[in-house]
Amino acid sequence: MYHGLAFLLGFTKQLRMRLVLLTTITMIAFASNSVLNRLAVDSGDIDPSSFALIRVLSGAIALFVILKLRGGALNVFAPGRLAGAGSLALYMIGFSLAYKTLDAGLGALILFGTVQVATFGWSMIKGVQLGSRVLGGAAIAFIGLLVALWPDKDAAFGVWGAICMLGAGIGWAIYTMLGRSAKDPLAETASNFLIALIPMLALLLGSDLWAQPFGIALAVLSGAVTSGMGYALWYTLMPTLGGPRAAVIQLSAPLIAILGGVLLLGENLTLQLVLSTAFVIGGIAVAITSQSSQAGRK
Repeated sequence: MYHGLAFLLGFTKQLRMRLVLLTTITMIAFASNSVLNRLAVDSGDIDPSSFALIRVLSGAIALFVILKLRGGALNVFAPGRLAGAGSLALYMIGFSLAYKTLDAGLGALILFGTVQVATFGWSMIKGVQLGSRVLGGAAIAFIGLLVALWPDKDAAFGVWGAICMLGAGIGWAIYTMLGRSAKDPLAETASNFLIALIPMLALLLGSDLWAQPFGIALAVLSGAVTSGMGYALWYTLMPTLGGPRAAVIQLSAPLIAILGGVLLLGENLTLQLVLSTAFVIGGIAVAITSQSSQAGRK
């Protein structure tokens, strides 16, 4: 009996360590998208539209190959597919265009803050009863977004990027909410990537398209690994993590992106960025921990 209990405890510990490892890898992948996109576009080796197209195309190919090796099949005609693919395309386009002017860390913060505020707002529209602590936390996070978007000496160059990232955040919020009910995360993600290519072909109409080998390599890495596989892995982990815990874990993504931007891209860690980060992450943490504690008391 003792050996059986020891085996069970050891197996449980291994499962927890595996969950922690996979979750950590996923958050690094999410944050890496900001660093890779900013590095590729800022270096001048690729334009934002080409990066977005190659990112989605490489993600679709990688996911399709993995899906076939697993013995699965695409489900492009599933209910809600157009909404899922459309919101993914909105996110991808806005994300790439934003990093023409935004730093990696600031972009990730605007994206993450927008996603969470949009999620809270949608809950209110749907009639979900939110406590005062949840509303207060959402308000604090919104203040953090305003601080992040507050004009500075580079406002003339950053406003368009901020608007694009706000659009990307709304797209990702929709995509995330639709993905919570995914029964086969890999098939759902592969199908969404494939269909998202259709509206994104409009980017080919642009006149300022260029791509060098270094920029193409970063776009492929972002699409095939940190986006496609990262998203599929995240939706696989979400049922185990649960909504509140998953939301808390996502708090690490902008922090990793900010750190990556400072260490790898030489971006400045300004007081404005520090304050906005504190407001956004602190506010969301207050709201989410309130939801989690209320769930625990039921």
